[in-house]
Parts: sequence; structure tokens; C-alpha cells
Amino acid sequence: MDSLMELCDLVSQNPTQFCDKIAWICGRCPPAESLLIGIPRVSRFQLNAMLAIARFVSKCVDCDQEAAKSMLLAFYCSIPSTFNVNFWPHSFSSDAISSFFDDFLKYVTKAVEVSPDFSTDVAGFTGDVIIQTISNRDSSVSRIFLSALCSCFPPILPSDANNLIPVIFEGFEIAVPSSPREASIFSEESLSSVAPGDDVSASRNIVVSGGSVITWKSNEDLFGGTVGFNDGSSDAMCNKKTVASFEEESLESLDKQETAFKLIGGILDKVAADSKLMEQVRGIANDQLRSLLCFLKTRKRDWSEQGQLLRVDRKLFVYQAAARLHIKALSCLDAEEKSSKRLLHGALALLIEAAEACLFSAWRKLRACEELFHCLLAGISQAAVARGGQLLRVLLIRFKPLVLATCAQADSGASSLGAMFTSVLKTCSEIIEFGWVKHRCPVDTFIMGLATSVRERNHYEEEDGKEKQAAPPVQLNLIHLLAELNVSINKSEMVDMILPLFIENLEEGKASTPGLLRLRILDAVSCLASLGFEKSYREAVVLMSRSYLAKLYNVGSDERRTRQPEATTERLETLPAGLLLIARGIQSNKLRSDYRHRLLSLCSDVGLASKSGRSGAEFLGPLLPAVAEICSDFDPSVNVEPSILKLFRNLWFYIALFGLAPPIQKTQAKIKSVSTALNNAGIPSDIALQAVGGPYMWNSLWSSAVERISQGTPPLVVTSVKWLEDELELNALHNPGSRQGNANEKFAVTPKTALSAALGGRVEVSAMNTISGVKATYLLAVAFLEIIRFSSNGGILNGGPSSTVSRSAVSCVFEYLRSPNLVPTVSLCLTAIVHRAFETAIAWLVEHASETGPNSEVRESTLSTHASFLIKKLSQRDENVRDISLNLLTQLRDRFPQILWNSSCLDSLLLSIHNDPPSAVVSDPAYVASVRSLYLKIVREWIIVSLSHAPCTGQGLLQENLCKANTCQKTQPVADVLSLLSEIRIGMGKNDCWVGTKTANIPAVMAAAAAASGNLKLTDSFSLEVLGTGMVSATVKCNHAGEIAGMRRLYESMGGFVKPQSSGCGLDLNLPVAGSPAQPKNESFNGIALSKFVRLLQKFVNIAEKGGEVDKSSFRETCSQATALILSYLDSDSKSDVESFSQLLRLLCWCPAYIIRTHAVETGVYIWTWLVSAAPQLGSLVLAELVDAWLWTIDTKRGLFAFDVRFCGPYAKLRPQLAPGEPEPQPEKDPVEQIMAHRLWLGFFFDRFEVVRHHSFEQLLLLGRMLQGTTKLPWNFSQHPAATGTFFTTMHFGLKLCLLQTQGNLQNFKSGLQLLEDRIYRASLGWFAHEPGWYDFNNDKFTQSEAQSVSLFVQHLLNNQLDASQLDRRAVGLEKDSPWEDVKNRYHPVWGQMENYAVEREQRRQLLLMLCQHEADRLEVWAQPVVAKEQNSRLKISSEKWVEFAKTAFSVDPRIALSLAARFPANFALKTEITQLVQSHILEIHSIPEALPYFVTPKAVDENSTLLEQLPHWVACSITQALEFLTPAYKGHPRVMAYVLTVLESYPPERVTFFMPQLVQALRYDEERLVEGYLLRAAQRSDIFSHILIWHLQGETCVPELENDAASSKNSSFQELLPVVRQRIIDGFSPKALDLFQREFDFFDKVTSISGVLFPLPKEERRAGIRRELEKIQMEGDDLYLPTAPNKLVSSIRVDSGIPLQSAAKVPIMITFNVVDRDGDRKDVKPQACIFKVGDDCRQDVLALQVISLLKDIFEAVGLNLYLFPYGVLPTGSERGIIEVVPNTRSRSQMGETTDGGLYEIFQQDFGPVGSPTFEDARENFLISSAGYAVASLLLQPKDRHNGNLLFDSVGRLVHIDFGFIFETSPGGNMRFESAHFKLSHEMTQLLDPSGAMKSDTWYRFLSLCVKGYLAARCYMDGIINTVLMMRDSGLPCFSRGDPIGNLRKRFHPEMSEREAANYMIRKCADAYDKWTTAGYDLIQYLQQGIER
Repeated sequence: MDSLMELCDLVSQNPTQFCDKIAWICGRCPPAESLLIGIPRVSRFQLNAMLAIARFVSKCVDCDQEAAKSMLLAFYCSIPSTFNVNFWPHSFSSDAISSFFDDFLKYVTKAVEVSPDFSTDVAGFTGDVIIQTISNRDSSVSRIFLSALCSCFPPILPSDANNLIPVIFEGFEIAVPSSPREASIFSEESLSSVAPGDDVSASRNIVVSGGSVITWKSNEDLFGGTVGFNDGSSDAMCNKKTVASFEEESLESLDKQETAFKLIGGILDKVAADSKLMEQVRGIANDQLRSLLCFLKTRKRDWSEQGQLLRVDRKLFVYQAAARLHIKALSCLDAEEKSSKRLLHGALALLIEAAEACLFSAWRKLRACEELFHCLLAGISQAAVARGGQLLRVLLIRFKPLVLATCAQADSGASSLGAMFTSVLKTCSEIIEFGWVKHRCPVDTFIMGLATSVRERNHYEEEDGKEKQAAPPVQLNLIHLLAELNVSINKSEMVDMILPLFIENLEEGKASTPGLLRLRILDAVSCLASLGFEKSYREAVVLMSRSYLAKLYNVGSDERRTRQPEATTERLETLPAGLLLIARGIQSNKLRSDYRHRLLSLCSDVGLASKSGRSGAEFLGPLLPAVAEICSDFDPSVNVEPSILKLFRNLWFYIALFGLAPPIQKTQAKIKSVSTALNNAGIPSDIALQAVGGPYMWNSLWSSAVERISQGTPPLVVTSVKWLEDELELNALHNPGSRQGNANEKFAVTPKTALSAALGGRVEVSAMNTISGVKATYLLAVAFLEIIRFSSNGGILNGGPSSTVSRSAVSCVFEYLRSPNLVPTVSLCLTAIVHRAFETAIAWLVEHASETGPNSEVRESTLSTHASFLIKKLSQRDENVRDISLNLLTQLRDRFPQILWNSSCLDSLLLSIHNDPPSAVVSDPAYVASVRSLYLKIVREWIIVSLSHAPCTGQGLLQENLCKANTCQKTQPVADVLSLLSEIRIGMGKNDCWVGTKTANIPAVMAAAAAASGNLKLTDSFSLEVLGTGMVSATVKCNHAGEIAGMRRLYESMGGFVKPQSSGCGLDLNLPVAGSPAQPKNESFNGIALSKFVRLLQKFVNIAEKGGEVDKSSFRETCSQATALILSYLDSDSKSDVESFSQLLRLLCWCPAYIIRTHAVETGVYIWTWLVSAAPQLGSLVLAELVDAWLWTIDTKRGLFAFDVRFCGPYAKLRPQLAPGEPEPQPEKDPVEQIMAHRLWLGFFFDRFEVVRHHSFEQLLLLGRMLQGTTKLPWNFSQHPAATGTFFTTMHFGLKLCLLQTQGNLQNFKSGLQLLEDRIYRASLGWFAHEPGWYDFNNDKFTQSEAQSVSLFVQHLLNNQLDASQLDRRAVGLEKDSPWEDVKNRYHPVWGQMENYAVEREQRRQLLLMLCQHEADRLEVWAQPVVAKEQNSRLKISSEKWVEFAKTAFSVDPRIALSLAARFPANFALKTEITQLVQSHILEIHSIPEALPYFVTPKAVDENSTLLEQLPHWVACSITQALEFLTPAYKGHPRVMAYVLTVLESYPPERVTFFMPQLVQALRYDEERLVEGYLLRAAQRSDIFSHILIWHLQGETCVPELENDAASSKNSSFQELLPVVRQRIIDGFSPKALDLFQREFDFFDKVTSISGVLFPLPKEERRAGIRRELEKIQMEGDDLYLPTAPNKLVSSIRVDSGIPLQSAAKVPIMITFNVVDRDGDRKDVKPQACIFKVGDDCRQDVLALQVISLLKDIFEAVGLNLYLFPYGVLPTGSERGIIEVVPNTRSRSQMGETTDGGLYEIFQQDFGPVGSPTFEDARENFLISSAGYAVASLLLQPKDRHNGNLLFDSVGRLVHIDFGFIFETSPGGNMRFESAHFKLSHEMTQLLDPSGAMKSDTWYRFLSLCVKGYLAARCYMDGIINTVLMMRDSGLPCFSRGDPIGNLRKRFHPEMSEREAANYMIRKCADAYDKWTTAGYDLIQYLQQGIER
């Protein structure tokens, strides 16, 4: 229901735009045609839809939505059909039906009020609807509808009204008079039936307390009748008969009467009825009112107990409805008819009699009776204004007794005089206000008559010998009534009539003595004075002041002798309350000033008078609230008259003397509470001391009054010279009888002690020997005043609406320091007062740190005001004042760093530098230089500190300051400022500007700061020059602001723009067209411009959502202009386009999130910083939108939160070969780009956190919400290694926020912050749930920033770890403020079941710290790989600690423990513990493939472990992991083999094809023929898989040399199996597959067989022979492909390309094919040469190239720019194979044949001179390829690296070929002459290291790439080794000697840390550098083979 109504409200705001929504709601309503004929039942939703339509029409009745109106009218006219209960939904209660009709009629009534046409439509149906309703009145639903009609009656036609009233009479059984009754109202016949009155309640005498009686004529006497009251005794039998007749009426009958009267009243409200009907209505109403008079005479005892109150209550409601009907009928009388006057007289008499009957009725306490009384008085008030007030005179005469009777009945002692008294007061006010203008004379008579009644004594005079009686209630209430009437009327003439009578009573009458009458009159006098009429004010104030002093002088006689409580009440309550009321009431500045002076004088007089042995506090205290109120608007910062200043001084002297000030010590001193007894001299001995330390002795209202007074008190410096040295006046205040300075020296000790305590011990008592007691008291008064100023409201004085420098209370305390020639002790005390007061100010600011909203704004305004004042005071000539100002300013800045980013403070500082000094001291150059130097020092420190914590906001404020100077056309700041700014550079690394680690050292923050500077080139820089970027950005901002301002002025001057046309980016508004009409006034410039930019930004959003590329410059330009427009809007007066403003602001925050590219977020940070710097009030709005946008990126899985596998970088790219999981398509957009965008965004958040952490509770909560949403799931972050720095910066940010749980404004959220901290720890540990990886950005600075981000997180963990004692307390559950205290066996929402939270928390923290330290070290190595750091490269951790780490990690997430083992693969203790944990929790980790090696082991296979039973449930592992399980060590265990085959089956065959050599070798151990089965199934799934498999099977037919018979036997079985498998594959082909197979294999068999044909031919004829043979070969089909590259289809053979190659006894040939890409353009034909070998075993080359291919994939996955070319090689038969030719290459030997010189010279010849772009590009290509092959060579150990096996392509890249000798084999009978791990000959070093000494940049880059490549390869050591391991029994020569697998593992050095591994690689590079064995081998090859060197 609520949502439907919200939708309705939204639609009503723009119905044209949401027509479809209206139609949708209408469609949910009951169908109109069904409503007319009646439908069986409606649903709740249909009813709600109908209400929504009614609500919509009530809001948009004039819109064109006719369907909605028609639907509404259809339902309205069909309401009678709803009276059937079957119409309503099941369980739809009567209350629900009533609520529906109430709401429906309310909406209909509201709609008809604004639309006459719709009103006419509704009126046409109303009569019929009501008539049908009355005819169906037996239905409960119809009665409910009638009740709703009574409350909200719709319009009706006059004709229908005349028909409806008789129907109501008949339907509700209302007796209609047969003849007019008006003439008989006053006849005896008509009144004879009225029952006589009874008891005192019917008497004309009002009995008052004490037995006295006030008598007046009743209305029956005035009108000459007997209406309502008779003098005789009542007839009890008559009363009983009357009651019996009333009791005979049923409740249903009463309900009918009430409903009928209300319905008729509703009709008369809408239309005028026929005159005859009106007579009938008046007659009915008259009968009811006469019946009322009789009913109200009944007594409670006359009624039966059963249902008495209910029946009476209902009857009274009937009478109330009849009374209202009577009043409405009277309003319809024709004012011109003579008879109407007579009718009005009669009606008035009847109403007054009825009201009087209510007043004296036994039922007067009932609410219904009170409402009836109010209704009757409303009729009386209406009669007063009828006929222009002709009845006013008579009415007032008749009304006065009723007023007096009401006053007599009201309870004068109650807080409220009752509803009847309130009604009389309201009616009197209405009548007097009307008559004051129309008929003044009778009104004056009425008022004076009431006033003189106060002095009536005829019935309560004191009698001789009798005790005086109390004042009667009628008198007391009448006084109150008169006072309230004066307040309501607010006429000076009326006050002048009443006040003299009151004063006369107070001075001469009975009110001159203490009593209730005097108190009530004093209240009335103060009430009259508060109206602010000067004459009455002065009379009243003089009277009340005199009365108060009289009480002081006569306190003994009044209070102690007479013991009358009224005397005490008058002194303590009535007079002070009256004075306070006057202070609140008077508004005139003149009167307030006068009253202020009078009150302060009264306080002084009270203080002086109290010295005569009286308690001053008891008399001065009650006056303080009034003084506080009258001083609330007094500005103490302006010039104050000496007279008023002295009065303030006297007041505070007595406040200190009497102990009236609130305690000013934080902790109450243990002082015995003093009594109110006075010593002989009348001075409390210890009052001052207790006043300082507390507890407070007096009324708490007095304490708060003193605080308010302090805000309006000027400094107590009476004169500028010797203001504290002349003690005559002070002594006079202290002791009026003495004029000697030492008169009270015996009392000096106590005020000095109190003063020392007040100053916090800053001045010892012994140091005050030279100060007298009076002077000490006065200094104590000063201390009280100045300290209380700050403790009450932070130290802001009274003044204007905004805080300015002059309103800082610090200005007051500084006034005392200006006095010259002060005594040293006094100066010391005054200085201490300054510091003590400022300390109080800081305490107040700290106390209010948690406040929000307006209170927060007040706090920050207070802080800014004090800071600005202190900045201003730094220029004072007095050096002491400057020092104090600097000290206080430093305290303020250190305690509240937010002032660093307060624009007003920064403006004050910068302006103070180049402001001219005061003219009086211009001639003092030393002073000027000193002040300027001080300002420069402070400004520099100020800017540096602000930039070090929040560089974005700091720069934004500096830019805004420069903008302001530019806008105001000021001259450039002085050279000092420019020089100062130019020296400041901020950055992430070590900084000369500040010491230690600051927020600006965080890379993400620094990147955001670069973006905020506006200079995009600096985003990745380590340092930022403040002045240059600030000036540039300030200029750009000023330009944009100028554009907006210029357009605004043009718009206003030309009268508006024509309607904007479609345009591009920017504010492309069209210029005015001559003669064209101006835009309507509501089309403001703001509205047009805001809407324009909203559309432009929405276009960018649409482009981004569709995957398009947003134009960077256009986006930045548009956003900048939109920001300038928003700031211009804030400065403009018009705020009409709030919706467009909000939408534009929201888009500026959300657009970068939608685009989420680095350039977009850079622009975002720039404009966000601009917004919050230029308009701090937008801070919360901007941050709220940014937090929502951030959370949206989490929900949509973008950037940092793209946790899908395909976004995780290397892990995804290496699937499934080296990483488990299905291969997935790579994302369209680079995830790293989005992560970098989040990094910038996070930097801005971090910056804002530093700015708002101390003052903006709302923004802290917003940041907390952002972090809660960020960590709400255990793991929702991207696993991409590029996200490392951003992730840990996020965690760093979260922990910094959690540290605020002890900060005052977040203490209430401590539990939530602790839970957030746990979530952050969980997320941080979750980062390590994946194996460590690398990612290279080709940007050393960014890589280093990633390492620094993690290091800073580690540093934060170290700096905020708990000390041991605190940990011990937590461990035993002693820390009671923790929500998880003493947690044992409880469930934690983050950690689950816990045994001891504190201990486990510390264990997790230590684990996280260790992992983060390791990660930081890893990233540091990656960032600086060539920096040699051997020391401390390993973590020194004991075995026991490793075991604890493993257990802790496994308890959090088993993946963390497995990742821990991957980080430390050589740690035996760790691996052992993890093995145990995996095996003991094996049922919980089925989804973790990395756990397999910990229970699937050769040992488990040998023991047939039950753990292997879990394998069928395990998730698939990587292919290389599965290959390990195929090795002989696992013995073909069925469960293991089943799992392996399941894994292989889960991947596409094309992905497994790469490992075909290994799968073929697996057939050697396939005793169960399981592998064979998989191969056959996969062959059927993929033709290419089957072809490659057959070729490899054919290639394995060669018989290797075996060492023993068993191996030989096993190989024989293997060889016998190969042709069988081959044939089974062929047999399984489909006809189509068989055809492709035959054509493919036949084609390449023919090409390969050419080699055999050429062998007999001479060498010179072999090329021609190749051509002849090629011409014979025919291409059959267009689907033949190269076996080495199945993605390349062969389109033709280049018959002239055949080349015979050199070989000892073989004839290999090279043939070039024309190929096309299988999935590409078939017209794009490219050449591809292949070598066909016969007599050579190519399988070893295949293995080497497999490893190289895996390395290539690894390098590409981690982003390393290393080049490897794993060319294709495929064995096609026994010692036969095809080898791809590397395109566009020459061997180094060939290059030497055509060119003299080395590579350096060849490169210059081919690519240009050294230093040219082409040469350097070639050098770079050579470098990245050399580094790539260096890593591959280190692992493979290829030998025979002569220059014939080194190729160079056309761009300078190196490619290694021919891997006939790898691992442990080498040429020359394995003589291992080539001792270098890779070839790095002299000519190669010339290119790589121009310096020749391994010192050049290129050499370091080469080393860096080698190290990174080696580190990246180490992460996938097991996958590479498993690939090689499967080939160990293949018979390849590389496995013929030594331990190739073991040595390969050693070359990975898993036991080394990353730094050690890096240094190992560096050493290998240095060893290979120009090694002599390399040159020697080249020489040997040259001499033996003729291969060029």
C-alpha cells in the first residue's frame, strides 16, 4: 500500500511523463462496468489501487487524465453496491472498511475543492448515493459509509438536497414539528414542560469557598422567563420520570439521531435548503436544545448503573450534533427580515442557557459535555458577529454571568483551569476583538465589569474577631482570565484599563499582604508588563523591583514571624518568574536596554543589602534567570557603557562571593558541603572553595542562568589603566561599611585557595601573597566568568547570527592582558586564566565531538572562530600576546586537525602574510619583519601538515584561495608566499617536508592528490609540486566559473534564451534571437543550465553502459563546467531548481563510477575535491553519493570487486594447463584499468577520512557504511595481482577507521567497529587464500607503489598491536567493554565457533602480519629486482610457530593454509602440519584442488588409503597436476586414475592436445587401458585431437636404447600397443572424419616422402627435384591444415619454394605453404615455411618447446614483456617430423656471412645509428627476447648454442632453435664445455650493456626482466616439472644421464626466498656475461663446422 501511494505521489509530480503508470494503476482498479452491475468480490490490491487513483486525482484534478477521473466517478456512483459484505475481501474488518471510506471521501473532497467541473460531476451522484445508502441502512457497511459521510461530506445539488432532507427525517425517524415553533420559544406553554432545577447547581447564587456567595441575575431574569432554572425545590418524582424517558431511548436510536443531524449539517454546509425545510430543521434543533436543558438537570443517582456513562455520553454527542445544526440553521436566516432579529435573540438566550446548564451539570467533567460546551460557545460567538454586531450589547450583558460562573467553577489551584475555562477565554477574545473595532463602548463596559469584580467585597469582608478567609476561586480565576485576555488582545488601551486596578489592589487592597490573591495579581501584572507597552512596563517593573527589595529588607518579619508560605513563594517564585516573563516578552531594544540596566541594578542592590547578615545567594539566585534572558541578546564585543560594565562587574563579584557559579573543575573536590548558615560577618567561609570544586549548592536553574549570562558579559575591565589596582570600589562591594583595602584580610586565604583551584594549580597560593582577599575574590570572579564562557557554549559570545572573529570569547580573556604595568602576580594569574579558559574550550569541543546536524555545524563554527581570532592575534605588537596566541593556536591545531582544512582559517593565514601592518607601527621595521616571519613559518607548517594528511583537500583549498584572489582581482600574493609554496613538494617516498609516515605517503592517496591537482601527467609520479599545479588548476577553475557567470549575466541582460537545441558537450545554450519572445519567468538560467548538463552527463553514462569509449577531454570539460555551475547555483539567490541541482550533483558523483576508467575517476577526484573544497556544506551529500556508487560497483562486480575468475589475471589465463578450472573468455575491458580507477577513488576516500575524522560524525558513518558493504562478504575482491596495493589500502583504511572506536563521537558504535575490524581481518587473510602471483605493469613506479601500499599496511599493524599486559587481560576475559569478552564456545558472526576470542584474535593478527610482511617483501623484490638485499630476506620463525600459523590459517580458511605452503614450499614443518590438517578435515575441502598433493601421494597409493575414496567428490585440478598422477609412482591406482580421467574429460580436447606427448607416454603404465579409453573418447570428440594423437603415436614407434630387460619388455609392450590404438582411433572415425583424416595424412605423407626421393640425387639437382615432386601433389579440399598449427589452413603450396637443407646423412627439405587463419579472413593469405625431416627424432624438441610455450604463457599472464617464440614441431612418424620455420629470421651465422663485425655493428647497419628510435627499438626487442630465453635456458639448459642455432628476426628479436641437447646432455660426448647457463656472448653484451661494466640502464633492465621472468616461472614450478616428468621413460636423449628432473627442480630453488632467488638469477646473468667458454665454443664450431662467429 505504501509503495503504491509513493508511486502515485511520484506520478502526480509529472503526470504527462508517466501516463503509462497511471494506466497501469487504473488497470488494477475494479472494472467500471463490473462496478455498475456488481461484482462478487474485490481484492485488497484493487481497493488500494482505487485509493491511489483517488489520491492522484486529488493532487492532479486539472490534468488530462480522464481515465482516472472516470474510474473514480464510476466507483463513487457504485458505492451502494459495496454494502454487500461479499464485495469486500476476506478478513477485511469493519475498521479497514471505515478507513477505506474515510480516505476515499477525503481524497474526493480535496479534489472537488480545486476543480469546479469535477465538483459538479460528483454532486450529480451524491444525492442518489446517499438515498440508496439510507435505504440500505440495515447493512453494517452502509452505516460505516454514513459515518464517513458525516466526517467528510461531498458536494450535492440543491435539488437533491431538498429531496434528501425529508428522506433523512423519514429514514432516521426524526419527528418533524407540524407547525413553526420559533414564536413559542419564550411562551409559558413551551417552557412549562421543562423540569424544575434541583440542588445548588440550579441556583442563581454561586457558592464559593468559605461559605460566601456571589449573587447575580441569571439569564432567566434577564429575559423575563423561567428557562432552565426555577427557584422552588425540585420535584424528585419529575426528575425520575425525565430520566426514565431518556433511558427508554436505545443506543441505536441515539446513533440514528446523531447521524441524521450530522448529515443534515453536511448538506447545509454545501447548499441552502428550501425555507420550509429550514423551519423544520430549526424546530427540530430547538426541541433538542430544550431537551438538553432538562437532560442536564438530571443527577447521577437518578440513573441506573447499567450503561449509565455510555448512554449519557451518546446523548451528549446527539445534543452536540443538534447544537451544530442549530447554529448552521441560524446562519441561513435572512439578515434583512425583521423576524430574524427576534429569532437570533431567542437562539442566543437558548444557547447561553444551554451553556450555563453544561457548566452546572453533574456531567460537566465528561469530555462530551466539554465539547458540547465549546460548541455552544462557538454559536454564541457567531451570534455576536451576526447582523454586524447588533446583538453585541445585549450579548455581553447576558454573557458576563456565564463568564463569572465559569471562573467560579474552575479549579484555581490546578495547572490547567479546564476545557470550559479555555473555551470561555477563547470566546471572550473573539467577541472583544470583533467589538473593539465595531462597538467599543459595550466592550469597555464588559471588560471593566470583569475587572471591578475582582474588588467585590460584599460577601467576603472580614468579620471582627474572625480569621481572614482565603481569596475565592472566582476572584483568582478572573484575574487569570483578564491577564490572558490582555495577552490575546494585545492592546495598550486595554492594559491601561486593567493594570491600575491591579496595582491599586496590590498597594492598598487585600492584595497588599501576602496571600494567593497577591501572588495571582503579581503574575497578572508581570504578564501585562511583558506585552511591552512602555507605560505599563515601567509601572510594573518599578512595582516588582520595589516589592523584591521590600522582601529582602523585611524577610524576617514576613517569613519567620507570620510563617505564611505565600511570602516565601512570592520571593522565590512569583516575583522572579514575573521578572523572567517580562525579560522574555519585551522586544523593543530601548525597553530591553532599560530593563537590563534595571535588573543589573537590582542585583547590585541585592548584593549590597545582603551584607547586613543576610544570605546573598538566596536573594540574588532567583534573579539570575531573568538576567540571563535579558542579556541573551546583548553583544559584549561592541563598545559597552561604563555604567553597565560596572553593573556586570558587581554581578560577577557577587556570583563568585556567594558561590552561585557552577563548578569549574572537571572532578569534584572532596569538600564538605557548606550549610546556608552564615558566620558572624555574613560570608560563607568555604562557599568559594566549594563553588570551584562542587557539588553545586543551589538551584540548577541558577547554574544554567549563570552560563547564559557569561555569553553576554563583556570583559570585566572597567578602565584601561589600573583597573585592578584601586581597591576602594572592590572593598565597597565586599563590605559597604569599610573603605580600607585590608578590611577583610582575615578572609583572604579562602578566595586565594579557590582561585588557585580554579586555575588548575597553575598559580600556587603562596605566590598570591601580594594580592588581597578582595582582589583575589575579584580575580576569582574573572576566572569564573571566562571559564564558564567556554564551558557553556564553547566560547561564542552573543552577537549576530553567524560566528565571526569578534564573537570569540578568547577576545575577552585577551583584554585582561592588554592592561599595562600589572603586578607580576596579577599578570601571572591572568595568564593562567587565559590558559585555563582555553583548556575548557578544548574540553567543550571534545565533549561535543559526537554531535551531528546543526549542533555539529555550531561546534565547527566555534572552532573556526577561535582559530581565526588567534591567527589575527599573531600580529599583535605585544610579544607575550603573540607567544600565547601561537601556543593556543598550536594546541587547537594539534587537538582538532580539521581546522587545517577550514577555508576561513586558511584565508586568514594567507591574507595575514601580505596585509599591511597597523599604521601606528609601520615605522618599526623589526616588528613588521618579526610578524611576517612568524606568519610565513606558520603558513608553511600549516600547509605542509594539511597536505601530509589530506593532500587532495589541501590542494583544493589552496586552489580555491588562489581563485578567490583572482576573482577579487587582487594583486598576486607577495613573493614570500610564492617562494614558500614553490618549495613544497609532496610525495609517497621520503619527504623533506615532514618526518615519519603520513597519509600522503600512501600511494593511492598520492595518486588521488595528483588527480586533484588537475595535472594528469603526475598521476603516477612520486612527487607533486604544489605551486605550479595549484596555479594552473586555479586558473582553469576560474575560467570555468567565469564562463558560467558570463552566461548568467548574458541571460539576465537579454531576457532569456530560446529553447535549447541539441548540441554537443559543454554548455551550448543558444544566444538570444532578436525579436523572439523571452522565456517564461519560471525558465530560470539555473533551470536551463542544470537540465542541459544533466542530459550531457547522461549521454556519457549511456555510452559507457553500451561499452563505448568516452571521450576524455569532452568528459572532463563537461564535468568541470557542471561543477562550476553547481557552485554558481549555491551562490545564487534562486533555489527553485532543487531537483535538477540534486540530479546534476548525483550524476557528477556517479558518472565516474559508471565509466570506471582511470581517466574518468581522475576527473571525478578533481571535481569532487573542487566541490568539497569550495562548498564544504556539500561534503556529506557528495560523500553519500560516492558511497552509494562505491557499493554499486560491489554489487555489479566491477574493478576491485570483479571477483569472477576471468578477472583474476594470470590465474585465469593459465587455466587449465597450469591452474585448475575451466578456461573462460577474457573480459572485454581490461580489469587492471578498473582496478586503477578504484585505487584513485579509494585515495579520495582516504583523504576525506583524514579531513572529517574529528568533526563530521555523519561522514564517518558514511565511510563506515562503505567499509561495511565492502567487507560484508568473506571474499568479494578481485584476485588479480594488480589489485594487491588497492586491496591492502582498503584494509588499511578500514583499520584506521576502526581505531576511532575510542574516539568520543564513535564510542557508541564500538561494537560495530570491532565487528568491522574482524571483517577486515577476515578479508585481509582472505587475500592469501590464493597462491601468490605476480603482475608486471611496465611501470616501475607503480610497481613500487604496490609494494609500498602493503608495507604501510604492515607498518599500521605493527604500530597498533596490543601490548602483552592488555592481551593477558583480554585472554582472561577482564576487558568488560568488549562485546566478545570472556568468549568461550560462542559463535562469532565472522569467525564462527570460538574458544577464546582474545587469544585467537592475536593469533590471527600475527598470522596476518607475517603474511603481509612476506607479501611486502615479494612485491619489493618485484619492484626492485636488481637491488641486492641478502640480509633479513627470510623470516626467522620457529617450527612451533609455523605449526601455529598453519592451524590458525586452516581454521580461518583451509585455502589460506594451502597458500601458506605455496609461499614457503621448502618448509617441512609447515607442510607436515598442513598434511595432517588436510587429512583430518578432508570432508570439508572437496572444492580445493590444491589440497590433492597432501593426501594423494605414492605412500597413500601403496597403503591404499581410505582418503583416496574422497577423490570422486573432488573438484578438477589442473592438467599438469593430473599428469603427475599418471606417473609410475602412483601405480595406476583405480581411484587415482578415475579422478585423472574425470579431470581430463572435464576439459575440451583442444586444451588437452598440448600435452599429447605426455598422454602417449601414459600408455606405458596404462595396465587397465583407462588412458587408452580416454584417448579414444576424446578422439571421437575432436578431429584435430585424433590427428595429433595419431601423429604422436607414429612418432613413438622408434625403439629407444634401454638399460635392462624389464624396461625393454615394458617398452616392447608399449610399442605393440601403439599401432593397435592408432587403428582403433581410425576405426572409430565417422565417414566424414575418415575422409578428412585420409586426405590430411596422405597430403603430408607425400610431402615428407620427397626427402627420400632426393637422397640419391646430387646436391645441385635436389632443388629442382623438390619442385618436380611438389608439382605432382594435388590439394584435395580446402580444410587441410598444418599439423604444427591446426588453426592454419593450407590453401596451396609454393612449388618453387622447396629448399634442400644441409644434413650429414639426411635430406631435410623446407617448403613454404600459403595459409589462412581458420577463424579469420580466408582472403588474408600468408606464407608459412615448414621443414620436413626424415631420420631425425623431433620428440626432444617438442618437449623443450612445450616448456618454452608454458613459460611464454606464464610471462604473458603476469604481464611481463618477455619474448619467446615456441615454434611448432610435430613428430609424424619414426624419426620423421615437421618443424615450423620462424618467419622473417636469419641465423647469426647467416648474418656473419654477409656482414663484417659483430651484432652491435649489424644492428647499426640494419636499424640505424645508435640512439636513433629504430636502433633503440631493436635493442629493446633484443633485450626482451634475450631475457626471455635466458630464463628458458636456465631451466632447460640447452647446449650447442652456436650461431647457427640463434635466429634474429626483422625487428631484432632473438629466437633459439634446435634443442637436441638439453638438461644433462651436451655435444662432444657430454663434455659440457658450455658452462654458462645461457649464451651471453661479447657481441650480445655490447647491445645489452653499452657501458661494458654491467652498469648501464639497459643492463639493469635486462637483469630486471630476467629476475622477474625467473620469479614468475618459480610460481609454476610443479606444472613445468610434471610436464617434463611424464617424458622420463620416453627414451629421449636428455634423460639418458644424470638426474634431469632433480636438477631441474634445484634450478627453481624452491627453498630460496624471492630476494634470494632474484640474487641467484643476477649471479647467473653475471656468470654468463661474456663468458670465455661461450666464445670458445663458437670458435670450435667455426673451426669444425664453418659456422660464423
